[in-house]
Amino acid sequence: MTLIEDVSDAQLVERLRAGDLDALGGLFDRYYAQVYRTAAAITRDNAVADDIAQDCFLKLHQYAHRIDVSLPLAPWLYRVTVNLSYTWISRRQKRKISLEALVDHLMSPPWSAPDQVAEHNEAQNHIRQAISELHFNQRVVIVLHYLCSLSLEEIAEILDCPVGTVKSRLYYARESLRRRLDDADRFNEVAHGYAGLT
Repeated sequence: MTLIEDVSDAQLVERLRAGDLDALGGLFDRYYAQVYRTAAAITRDNAVADDIAQDCFLKLHQYAHRIDVSLPLAPWLYRVTVNLSYTWISRRQKRKISLEALVDHLMSPPWSAPDQVAEHNEAQNHIRQAISELHFNQRVVIVLHYLCSLSLEEIAEILDCPVGTVKSRLYYARESLRRRLDDADRFNEVAHGYAGLT
């Protein structure tokens, strides 16, 4: 008997179409962490991220017959995750959303000395605030590019827009972060290897 781990995404989707819920479980185990992490970074709410992840896999079950199995599954899942996150944020416009999970990913670990820890935390909070003020479209490309490590082409496919639009959103997100961060040198010191943001 073939183990789920040895079966391709396309084969699992085909089995899901035939009503095999073990196939859905296999895809859930394979992709839940990525979907959850993306939703958490966009919404900054772990409980909501879990709900969004559950909804994402419900939609995978519901729309399995529409999925093109000749294409990778991950971009489809990212697209659904972004759309569900957007819907959640749209319904809660009055709440400020920051990207604590993304910032934690971008920032290096705090140094050991107490004064350095305090300085690091201050810089980290400043960056969190700056990212939380980005427009949703800019926030999404920052999450997909830096947290999910997706290429501009992959992001364009997920968001169903031209690569040029993704480049533009990423450029304006970076420029906006530069303007909002009054101490660019400190940002350069604490950013974790992402020279593109500096």
